[in-house]
Amino acid sequence: MLAERKEDYNYEYDDGYHYGEIPYESSQAPVAAPRVKKRKQLRSPTVLDTNLRSRARVLFLLVAALAMIVVVRSGISASRGYALVAVQQQAQQLEQENERLRIEIAKLKSPQRIKAIATEELGMEVPKKMYFTHER
Repeated sequence: MLAERKEDYNYEYDDGYHYGEIPYESSQAPVAAPRVKKRKQLRSPTVLDTNLRSRARVLFLLVAALAMIVVVRSGISASRGYALVAVQQQAQQLEQENERLRIEIAKLKSPQRIKAIATEELGMEVPKKMYFTHER
């Protein structure tokens, strides 16, 4: 740990007075420098509980691992969601293209178009009179 111990000091003068208790008068001679006494520690030395620390570390690592799993899973589900949206858009575009091609096929198969091609490009004509025979 990076904590320092705080030590309390009790300043006593040679004559038994504590710091601040001696009234200073200008006629008195200066008092000798205080000597320093250490007070007894009120706290007992801390005993490190290594078992508790190791359990706390394991718990922290477990929580961190679970958090990472949750983050990875949410990232995977988000990327799959984007892929799903892209596939749906592609399917919609293909359906629109398919409908456009069906309309184009219907236009190409129309009887008016076939008749126009036969008369204009191939020089075919519809006969004026038709004779049907019936054989027995």
